[in-house]
Amino acid sequence: MRQQRWFPPAALAVGLFAINVAARLIIRFGSDGDDSAESTATLIMFGVLGLTLAVWTFLACQRKRPSEWLLPDLVFGAVGGMLLTVLVGPFISGGQPFAGGAGDFFSQVWLYLGFAIVGTLLGYWLAVMLGRDYRSRSLKAFTETRAAKPRRVVRR
Repeated sequence: MRQQRWFPPAALAVGLFAINVAARLIIRFGSDGDDSAESTATLIMFGVLGLTLAVWTFLACQRKRPSEWLLPDLVFGAVGGMLLTVLVGPFISGGQPFAGGAGDFFSQVWLYLGFAIVGTLLGYWLAVMLGRDYRSRSLKAFTETRAAKPRRVVRR
């Protein structure tokens, strides 16, 4: 099952949703209506989501080309996690997706997308900076191969 093409995006979406579920349950049972505690827990949840995507991106960009992991795995996984978070998540905390109005709904979407994009970029930039991304490793292998071959002497 892990070899199926749909598994990495689905696992990423479920993992991101699990982070949201944990945060919602902590808020539901731990804050008792304290708005500042709820806001802090929500921002921590979004930070953990961004950090999770940064680590996932850092690891994924070392193994595959960006065309193989960026669109199919990361984008579909993050969008799937976001849809689960904004549409199914409110039912876990005893609410409804549009109970707070369209403004609350879309602010959650924008926060999710912002943290997801920043986390992804940080993970990829860190891999590039350390020379661990797929392209840097390919260029390093090419350079080592070219340096290992002796220069061919041409006689005339």
